[in-house]
Amino acid sequence: MLSLKAFAGLIENAPLVSIDLLVKTDSRFLLGKRINKPAKGFWFVPGGRVYKDETIAMAIRRISCKEIGKELFLDEFDFFGVFEHFYSDSFVSEDVSTHYIVLAYKIKLDVLPQSIPMSEHDEFKLFSRSEIFQHESVHEYTKQYFTAKV
Repeated sequence: MLSLKAFAGLIENAPLVSIDLLVKTDSRFLLGKRINKPAKGFWFVPGGRVYKDETIAMAIRRISCKEIGKELFLDEFDFFGVFEHFYSDSFVSEDVSTHYIVLAYKIKLDVLPQSIPMSEHDEFKLFSRSEIFQHESVHEYTKQYFTAKV
């Protein structure tokens, strides 16, 4: 795991690879309201960055546990696509931008975990597709996922 200083240097100099999870249950999608930059205060799909020497399968297991409270496996997901997210700020500073290369995966769960971790979000909510487009606080990058059939 990188030190905070090394991670800040990485953000300043290179894109991050991340995984976003499009979690569907009962025709609605799980979004969390972010508490950290970038995209602080916006509703966003669960996700996280891939660590060095971590396979995509390992990252999905870790991220699903940390973000939605349930260990899920790569073979349970359908690959949705590659996306790029550009932010003018970062957790480092308002003046340092963040660039993500995002691997998006989708999954349908019959039941969500009873307890969802709140380390990266202060609230979770299920949104219908129409609510995603109507809600001003759903981030544009999240809305982009739903312009295609999910």
